[in-house]
Amino acid sequence: MVTRQAFIELIAPIAVELRLDNSPIFPSVRIAQAILETGGNVNAWNNLVGYKVGSGVLTPYWTGERVSALTWEMVNGVRYDNVPSDFRAYPTIEACFLDQDLLFQLPRYVNVRNAKSPGEQTQALLNSGYATDIAYASKLNNLIQTNGLTRYDEEVVKMLEQVQAQIADLQTRMSALEGQAALKEVPEWAKAAVDAAVKAGLIDTPKDGSYDFYRLLTVLHRKGVI
Repeated sequence: MVTRQAFIELIAPIAVELRLDNSPIFPSVRIAQAILETGGNVNAWNNLVGYKVGSGVLTPYWTGERVSALTWEMVNGVRYDNVPSDFRAYPTIEACFLDQDLLFQLPRYVNVRNAKSPGEQTQALLNSGYATDIAYASKLNNLIQTNGLTRYDEEVVKMLEQVQAQIADLQTRMSALEGQAALKEVPEWAKAAVDAAVKAGLIDTPKDGSYDFYRLLTVLHRKGVI
């Protein structure tokens, strides 16, 4: 059995990375949900969110593997224990979270996706029927508060601000280079970098750049910046 902090440290980087990749779920909510659903332990089937088999429709992240286990449910305010259920099994924790993000694209979870704060999102999870426990939102909020999980939400904000600052600096440098002597055609050695910059939305006019402009793009592309 791992400690609560070790569990958080395992889950947090995944939750942060997915949020940076446009996951609708706040890292604090994702980590709190994993703690609540598993008791803070990684099960052998890597399903940390209580995701049941449901319709059984396969996804890019779930290939049909399942595990039967006993759980409890609330029906009209009454708790029923030892309820047999089939849960999805995953090869990795990340696959579980990505599959859950697909679930949250359903219309019933629109308020989950649009939540502006962790508290708003935990309430939306309850209201949308993700769990039958009427205290689901308050339990998640308590875990977020007692474990200081909003620090991971703040980490995402800071990282995005840094990326935006880097993009702004890159655009400024590109504008300066564009004023220099332009080449009529994109050099063959720079075409991959130019294509990547266009796809990333950094430039909209790939032609008529200077030699230094194309060289900068190529360096940034080789470094993985664009």
